[in-house]
Amino acid sequence: MSLTLSDIGRIANLARLELSPAHGETLLAQLNGFFDIVEQMNAVDTTGVEPLAHPTAVIDHVSLRLRPDVASEPNDREANQKSAPAVERGLFLVPKVIE
Repeated sequence: MSLTLSDIGRIANLARLELSPAHGETLLAQLNGFFDIVEQMNAVDTTGVEPLAHPTAVIDHVSLRLRPDVASEPNDREANQKSAPAVERGLFLVPKVIE
């Protein structure tokens, strides 16, 4: 898939962006380069390759360095809420935005 300058202009218009012609050329080259990489990946024959649940699933001998799931910071709710204009039962009160 290759984009043209008119495609870039249409995308910019939809995104409400104003692009200079030079910037449009740069974006065209970058996006087409991205699509070239995607086409190369799609060209790889993956017949018989099982999908992985996680990228490291095939590396049994590598242990992941995960930190323990413990609270490491004290609960400073009152101190953190001192600067809030309105607080009730430990929650920040904000104006209603949905009617």
